[in-house]
Amino acid sequence: MTCAADAHSGLRTPEELRELALAAGRELEDASAEQVLSWAAETFGDRFAVTGSMGTDTVLSHLASRVVPGITVLFLDTGYHFAETLGTRDAVDAVYDVRVRTLLPMLSVAEQDAAYGPRLHDRDPDLCCSMRKVAPLDAALGDYDAWGTGVRRDESPLRSLTPVVGFDAKRGKVKVSPLARWSAADVEAYAATHGTLVNPLVWDDYTSIGCAPCTRRVEPGEDARSGRWAGSAKSECGIHL
Repeated sequence: MTCAADAHSGLRTPEELRELALAAGRELEDASAEQVLSWAAETFGDRFAVTGSMGTDTVLSHLASRVVPGITVLFLDTGYHFAETLGTRDAVDAVYDVRVRTLLPMLSVAEQDAAYGPRLHDRDPDLCCSMRKVAPLDAALGDYDAWGTGVRRDESPLRSLTPVVGFDAKRGKVKVSPLARWSAADVEAYAATHGTLVNPLVWDDYTSIGCAPCTRRVEPGEDARSGRWAGSAKSECGIHL
């Protein structure tokens, strides 16, 4: 793969990372998810990690463990997760060949309530997500040149143009989305074939799972992400914007 010879060659500047991302984005558009992950691992070594929300499926974490054994999986513990989500994180850490790195917000829930008032997620969900998700991830990504996500183009209109490899200009990092071209059916087929761990809330009609106060069950016929921030115009936490 292009640039593989540069693996572990030292810290790269944002400009160099941008050029890498643009070249790889063109080359890897039609590559398999495994090939995309292999390229990222060969190019960035231990300065590449993937994120794992443990929301519904754990397909990306499982796939990454097969392609890059021992890879770091970043998990954002907002303090508001369902117990089932935390249990899925612990199971992934125990069962898959990965190292789960849990990222915490600067403020605990109690400290945030004291500073901003209770239930900030109801009054200003963007600010709550910014403090409890975006900021901890931004801080942790200082240790990496590239990060992988499980974002797929079929999930929402906002995600429909997601590149397989792109440049995250806000963070100055390469952003790798090996599942970008997958469909929901592809994810289900992979999960069935490999017997991957699943958040048990999926069996209770939660088709997209975030923080407990901002997630509800999805009714038949509704969009899979309609249970997130229901009743508001918000559809993203801010990480992928």
